[in-house]
Amino acid sequence: MEHANGEFLSSLLLFLGAAVVAVPIFKRLGLGAILGYLIAGLAIGPSGFGLFTNTTSIQHIAELGIVLLLFVIGLELQPSRLIAMRRDIFGLGALQLGVCALVIGGIASALGLSALGAAIVGISLALSATAIALRVLNDRGDLQASYGQRSFAVLLFQDMAVVPILALVPLFAVETAEVARESNSLIHAGIMVGSIAIVVLAGLYLLNPLFRLLASTEAREVMTAAALLLVLGTALLMQWAGMSMALGAFLAGVLLAESNFRHELEADIEPFRGLLLGLFFMSVGMDIDRKLVLAHWLVLVVLALGMTLVKSVSIAAVFRLTGSSKIDAFRAGALLSPAGEFAFVLIPLGASYNFLEPDQAAMAKALAALTMLFGPLVAAGIDRLLKYFAPAAAVAEQDFSDAQGKALVIGFGRFGQVVAQVLRTANVETTIIDKDVEMIDVAARFGTKVYFGDGARLDVLRAAGAAEVRVICIAIDNRADTVKIVEMAKAEFPLAQVYARAYDRQHVLALLDAGVDYHMRETYESALAFGHQTLEGLGVDMAEAEDIIEDVRDRDARRISAQQQGGIYAGMDLINSKRLVRPEPLERPEKIGVTVNRDEIEAAEAAKEEEETG
Repeated sequence: MEHANGEFLSSLLLFLGAAVVAVPIFKRLGLGAILGYLIAGLAIGPSGFGLFTNTTSIQHIAELGIVLLLFVIGLELQPSRLIAMRRDIFGLGALQLGVCALVIGGIASALGLSALGAAIVGISLALSATAIALRVLNDRGDLQASYGQRSFAVLLFQDMAVVPILALVPLFAVETAEVARESNSLIHAGIMVGSIAIVVLAGLYLLNPLFRLLASTEAREVMTAAALLLVLGTALLMQWAGMSMALGAFLAGVLLAESNFRHELEADIEPFRGLLLGLFFMSVGMDIDRKLVLAHWLVLVVLALGMTLVKSVSIAAVFRLTGSSKIDAFRAGALLSPAGEFAFVLIPLGASYNFLEPDQAAMAKALAALTMLFGPLVAAGIDRLLKYFAPAAAVAEQDFSDAQGKALVIGFGRFGQVVAQVLRTANVETTIIDKDVEMIDVAARFGTKVYFGDGARLDVLRAAGAAEVRVICIAIDNRADTVKIVEMAKAEFPLAQVYARAYDRQHVLALLDAGVDYHMRETYESALAFGHQTLEGLGVDMAEAEDIIEDVRDRDARRISAQQQGGIYAGMDLINSKRLVRPEPLERPEKIGVTVNRDEIEAAEAAKEEEETG
């Protein structure tokens, strides 16, 4: 027993150690965590240092990562969200998957694979890496951009399509094997339908009351245990019925998508999902045949580069045909070119039903792993090329001849949009420039004219009329460029007032040194308003709350003034000191008082009584 426990702990330490070493290195190199897990698995597996020889038992545990991933995907598929994105999800998504599967499957068939084998490879490699794509979009800040939203819709459709694909593969296997009798097939189909019905009915009528009951116990660990029980239970039920475990987890997630406990369940599952998904990719890396890869490395590299190119062009064509700009189409094509996580599920599944020979499956998995290596590099390269060529084209085409106004707004992001709206509401003629081509396109669709131009370039500022405007509003989020523009504007356009958006206190000091006329920290005033509302919510009188906010604002201004003279640490006594309570000022009386003696007071009171009785 002790030997078994020691062996288990040694294996666990090896996995964790390999992940801790490899993943940060690959992320630092910009290659992503998934590739780090793959290489770590390859290093410790039979084809590497041979620290693990039997990968089958590990793969069974690692498959739970995919199961939990499908559950989380199901949780995120709220009907309202699907309805809002239905055109891009079911139109663009279906078209992308269909076109790429046909193109890649046709190439696979031409290379000698069977019809079903080519179909499996085509679909597997047509899928895209959700984890890689979302990470790239988040790093770029493009998730809300036009191509980012459409790419997300494609990924969403792929994740949804995986479920029926996984369910259909065994059915094709039964049909091609011709070993099952018709009656047995009907019984098998009945078991499948019955299992799905059990999961659906349980989700509709049992899960919410169950989680409500468990939540009332206020035992967090019980909720976590229940979430794991739900996912693993439905997965095992689907497996017993002859379907994919992932299908059961996906169904459970969808049924809980509108539940009040959705966020709690997602938070409980997330740590297990992340670890097991990492273990899954490490098991895939362990299963890669190094000898096969080394023997055919040139073929694999050529195939991987060729497939990345073919898939990128196919996706770009689909995006372009469905209304995306050329730049958006190429960005989406590069972004979605790496093979997806589920390629490492579908390819072994196809091999298990003899749709693929072992060598073919090994080559396909190695090819998928290489596209994950080349895909992010291609995406980064194309993005740099587009940024290099697109601005040059845009500047050549841009015409500032009709640009006029009293104000020039540089930057049309979240901050600049609000500034521009205020100016438009006041009927102030305003010129707006931005260097984000996608933002300019979006603004045009909403009826706002935004000129392309880099506000950090003096020639662009001159062309945009900076010499004629009364105020230059700098609303970009790049701190260095903001300071640069302030310095240029004060030097070249001395008659214009320069207002700037500041990031933080240090940025404010840099802007003041550059000579800015007015600055606004992007979150400061909103935070003060939030604090004011919080005071009122706590029962503080409105006038008192306003006095407190004014006191905070006054201290901040005095502290900035002190920091200009004495450095960033000056004025620290102003941060946490209590507000001085100032007494109400004395007011001058309306009439001058007259001194009276006691006899006069009594006479006045007697006269008043007489008047009242008389």
